[in-house]
Amino acid sequence: MSIPPPEVTMVTERRVACDGAEAIRGGPGFVPSALGHPRVWLEIDEHGYVDCGYCDRRFVLAGGPADGADQATLSDISSGATP
Repeated sequence: MSIPPPEVTMVTERRVACDGAEAIRGGPGFVPSALGHPRVWLEIDEHGYVDCGYCDRRFVLAGGPADGADQATLSDISSGATP
């Protein structure tokens, strides 16, 4: 049985960056990104999504094969991350 990813982010580009800290930046309660993880670049392939190997955030390509799918039914796909 699969469980859904902890966070799903819709994107419009196949190459995305993740540092695990996008949600804690800016605003009155600003927290430095040191609470995230090293920035990695991920590539979305023909499946239409990719998972960050650090924080498990899933990036789904808008209009791609995984757009609108039940994320809990999709297997984990980690891209070769590059710093």
